[in-house]
Amino acid sequence: MDIEVNSLADLPAVAQQLSDFAGGQKVFIFEGDMGAGKTTFIKKFCKHLGVDDVVSSPTYSIVNEYESPNGPVFHFDFYRIKDIHEAYDLGYEEYFYGGGVCLIEWPERVEELLPEKLIKIEINVLDENRRLFRFSKV
Repeated sequence: MDIEVNSLADLPAVAQQLSDFAGGQKVFIFEGDMGAGKTTFIKKFCKHLGVDDVVSSPTYSIVNEYESPNGPVFHFDFYRIKDIHEAYDLGYEEYFYGGGVCLIEWPERVEELLPEKLIKIEINVLDENRRLFRFSKV
C-alpha cells in the first residue's frame, strides 16, 4: 500500500490507514533515511494508539515505553547499538513477543532477532515536504 504525504497535517490520516492495514499485527518496523520522518510519524501513530505521554526518540535509551488503552507501546531506536548482544541484554524477547505494540526504528541492526510476521513501513523522501509511505506485510 503506497500513500503520498504532502504535509504533516496528513499524518493522522496515515496513522489510521496503517492501523487499518495492520489488522491485529503488533510489530512494526520503520525504514527510511536519517531525517525521513520516522520518529515524527511514530509520534502521530502513538497518538492514534491512544498514548497520552510525550513521545520522544529513544536514541540513547534504545527503548521508550508508553501506556495506551490497549496495553503497552514500545518504541525502539537501534541506530546506536554497537552489536547484537546489546539487544539480547535489553531482553528483546520480552518486548517483541510479549504482546505489546513494538515500533522499531533501524530494524536492520537487529534483523536476525525480528519476529517472522510484522508490518514494514518504508518512508521515502520525495522532496522537502513530501514523503511516500509504503506499507507491507512481511
